[in-house]
Amino acid sequence: MFAPEHNRADKWPGAGNLNSKDSMDLSPVSPPLPRRKDVRNIAIIAHVDHGKTTLVDAMFRQTGEFKVKADQAQECVMDSNPQERERGITILAKCTSVQVGETRINIVDTPGHADFGSEVERILTMVDGVLLLIDALDGPMPQTRFVLRKSLELGLRPIVVINKVDRPFADPAKALNATFDLFVDLEASDEQLDFPIIYASGKNGWASEDLHAPSKDLQPLFSAIIQNVPGPIADPDGPLQMLTTMVDYNSYVGRIAIGLIRAGKLERNQTVTLMKQDGRSLSARVMKLYGFFGLERREIASAQAGDIVAVAGMEEARVGDTVASAENPKALPPLEIDEPTLSIEFMVNDSPFSGREGKFLTSRHLRERLEQEMKTNVGLRVEEMALNVFKVSGRGELHISVLIETMRREGFELAVSRPQVILKTENGKVLEPAEYLLVDVEQAYQGVVMENLGKRGLAIKNMHADHHHRVRLEGVITARALIGFKSEFLAQTKGTGLMHHSFHGYIPRAGASTRRPAGALVAKESGLATSYALQSLQERSVLFVSPQMDIYAGMIVGQNSRENDMVVNPCKKKALTNMRAAGTDDITQLTPPRIFSLEQAIAYIEDDELAEVTPKSIRLRKKELDHSLRRKNEKREEDLED
Repeated sequence: MFAPEHNRADKWPGAGNLNSKDSMDLSPVSPPLPRRKDVRNIAIIAHVDHGKTTLVDAMFRQTGEFKVKADQAQECVMDSNPQERERGITILAKCTSVQVGETRINIVDTPGHADFGSEVERILTMVDGVLLLIDALDGPMPQTRFVLRKSLELGLRPIVVINKVDRPFADPAKALNATFDLFVDLEASDEQLDFPIIYASGKNGWASEDLHAPSKDLQPLFSAIIQNVPGPIADPDGPLQMLTTMVDYNSYVGRIAIGLIRAGKLERNQTVTLMKQDGRSLSARVMKLYGFFGLERREIASAQAGDIVAVAGMEEARVGDTVASAENPKALPPLEIDEPTLSIEFMVNDSPFSGREGKFLTSRHLRERLEQEMKTNVGLRVEEMALNVFKVSGRGELHISVLIETMRREGFELAVSRPQVILKTENGKVLEPAEYLLVDVEQAYQGVVMENLGKRGLAIKNMHADHHHRVRLEGVITARALIGFKSEFLAQTKGTGLMHHSFHGYIPRAGASTRRPAGALVAKESGLATSYALQSLQERSVLFVSPQMDIYAGMIVGQNSRENDMVVNPCKKKALTNMRAAGTDDITQLTPPRIFSLEQAIAYIEDDELAEVTPKSIRLRKKELDHSLRRKNEKREEDLED
């Protein structure tokens, strides 16, 4: 089962090669460690919506691993999380496998969005190769750049798959040239630049080495994986070593540690040592051992070096811990995860409507839930700031908003603040995170979009037009300037614009924070909104509420047409008289209110405002609900400025 590997894969810089100084060394050995010939560990990485999950589904169907009842069928079986199916993106990395002849291919479907980069970084340490999916029409996109850079830094040699070649207006040759330019831009080695190329249609389930000669199935892709991806380096006779890269939880067996066995063997009921990152060593027992088979996680009796397994019985296991031999424990180097770039304050919902819809309301509930999340979400940081306030830091708006949406569906009520970028200081200079932004718009909207981005400080790096009357802009912009841009962008392009961005790096802080161009309409008193009052308000504003909706004092009910906030009374009722006149009882016609999604609400609010999130509602409000107190605070700030 184990045999030395003599092909040039051993010379890839770190391609899973633990003898390289840039990768994780098990122990100094003179002869090269053998590689498994019956196993391949690969990850699929690409930009959002380039077809990762759909391609894996096709692999399942053609290898017989996909079995689901007709009434339970769904298009992307790998996207098991409800939010993944709703958003159409992969959020959580997942392990699975397919059997091709005598070779088992372990596949990891990784997120394509940079906000979930901590998932990508962990997974790439478990694999020996990657499938880089490129859309034949879109070409390399910002998240393609992000995940490709991570894989090249680890020395992994990718197999480039030009996907969706049957898509209308697809240009595989142009996409391939852009991919090669991206490799050069990311300083790939000569071996990495000599990548195999596969043309595929994941939706129709075929792959081919020749674009003009489509095959009947995915066999060319399977062959390319087996031939070009080396088996995992494994030391079957060494002491047990497994780095925990993912943590799952099951109410029946408790915490489950998932990772790649790098050395030794692991058996059910075996006594092991759990080596923590803080230096502690804890004794543990393998209660259950699972292997990945298709979509299922099946119980197995034993596993050996090179296998990806899930181990139950590790109640203290955290991401980055090492499961080691009880007799000769040796820790593996811990994982290095990029630091958070954005923070949002979570606080107890103290509005007058608190407790109407949710089950979990108190700071104790919030604290316990955030502590639980940190055990599995390694890219998250939580700091208790003051009474009932928690500062949650993550990799971006989407990263934190997915957590908020999950908590909301679990029955939590909370209030969240406007996102704040996390600054850092180097050599006496204050730096802030920047994003690499790509926008694709119709030529008719090019001027207004460029004007908006110019005000936000975009440094344009590339700009070109295609023959479909669309313009693509690429450039670097601060993460702070991007907050609130998406909703404006969609409005300016009438919903036809495309926008993608990924983390670029830290740049010197410059300019003041961008503010919302229009003020808010703030309710003066509590009650039910009336059509009579809203009809007069809609003439100079955009409404966020509809008639007969519950409103409380301090709640934001609309957007003002001017820059300043305005206190209004949306609950005003029509005065009743005993006089009748023509036209006094005309039907009131109201424009439908603007409904915010969670991400839109978070991006819309200012520093003195909050978004109130409950299982059924999303409301905007002022931090200080009382109008007279807000005026006093504003006057005090004006006096301090003078």
